[in-house]
Amino acid sequence: MDLGRGLGHLTYSTLVHPGDTWSEIWDSLNRYVPQVKERVSPNDPFGVSLRISAASAATLTKDANERAKLKAFLDERDMYLYTVNAFPYGPFKNTVVKEQVYEPDWRGEDRAGYTMQVADILAEVCQPGVEPTIQSPPLGFKPRVTGPEVVEAFTQQVIRTVAHLVGIHQRTGRKVRLALEPEPYCFLETTEEAVDYFTNHLYADPSAKSLAKQTGLSETAAADALRDHLGMVYDICHQAVEFEDISASLRTLADKGIPVFKLQEAAAMRTPEVTQEKVDALRQYADTIYLTQTVEKRNGQLTRYLNLEDAFEAWERDPGPREWRTHFHVPVFLEDLGEFKTTRFAIEDALKFHRENKLSPHLEIETYTWDVLPEHLKTGDIVDYVTRELEWVRGQLLD
Repeated sequence: MDLGRGLGHLTYSTLVHPGDTWSEIWDSLNRYVPQVKERVSPNDPFGVSLRISAASAATLTKDANERAKLKAFLDERDMYLYTVNAFPYGPFKNTVVKEQVYEPDWRGEDRAGYTMQVADILAEVCQPGVEPTIQSPPLGFKPRVTGPEVVEAFTQQVIRTVAHLVGIHQRTGRKVRLALEPEPYCFLETTEEAVDYFTNHLYADPSAKSLAKQTGLSETAAADALRDHLGMVYDICHQAVEFEDISASLRTLADKGIPVFKLQEAAAMRTPEVTQEKVDALRQYADTIYLTQTVEKRNGQLTRYLNLEDAFEAWERDPGPREWRTHFHVPVFLEDLGEFKTTRFAIEDALKFHRENKLSPHLEIETYTWDVLPEHLKTGDIVDYVTRELEWVRGQLLD
């Protein structure tokens, strides 16, 4: 939904629903999204975020009738598609995902080709005037980035994809934007790393020359096109897990000219004072299908763990005062989880910055962990839960 006041569009990620295949996401789209619209935007158009896996992208690419069906569904129900989650390539629900969520990474043809398919679908299905965004991984899982040749391969494939986006714009007038999402334990992880990569690789002269060669643009126009078509998803949860000062982080991106195409409202789990009692209580969150990247702050130093289990082992070897922040998405409207806290304060900081600076045209709540949340954190059914999150974020921005 358009929030007005220059604050952009707000919705929730359908990554929360089953959606590994097109039939699953079509069912979720029909089953849940109209109910949410009726509660939060009954008389105005409601923006939609779709999760489109590689399998779904292939189905839609091959079947014009399915694309037409999707477009008609949105039009008839006063909805509009403005962003797609094209991060998980394969299955994401009801199976162990862990670090496989980053595969295939951006060094190869599979990731680029899939992303181009999603772009083509958006260019056809989105309503006139909508400039949709594609959410994509932080290039690769950090332990697999073994040298500069891997980084160069990332860059080449991303620029090739941007060339495809420029081609769509040249042919159709539709602008589709690609947004890379930093995440703990990935090649793009911290704000500093994102700034370095965008500045010294994606926006650098060699990339502009490569894009110019692929598109026929002048090098000056290609440099402009890179910044117009290629930016970031800023997941507030991820940067809060990194113990970043959110306002300072966002200010840095703005000052460096790196656009935030999508601002994701998500909260992480926070354990301000780790004790054996807290460790025991945290074990219920550890054994899930998702990664639980945890960053520890101890004596002013940060230590990163891939999963909670690794943090537990470090605690058992050497107990002592520390704080943990864990990449486990929890309801954005909660500050207190009982035994634990959340990083809701980081969302509040980011939304305050957005109110004052109009940071991003697209906002999205991404609490995809409904299926693995403890029962005491689930408020009503999934529609109740999503609605409450949307109302809380909208209230932060408009009240």
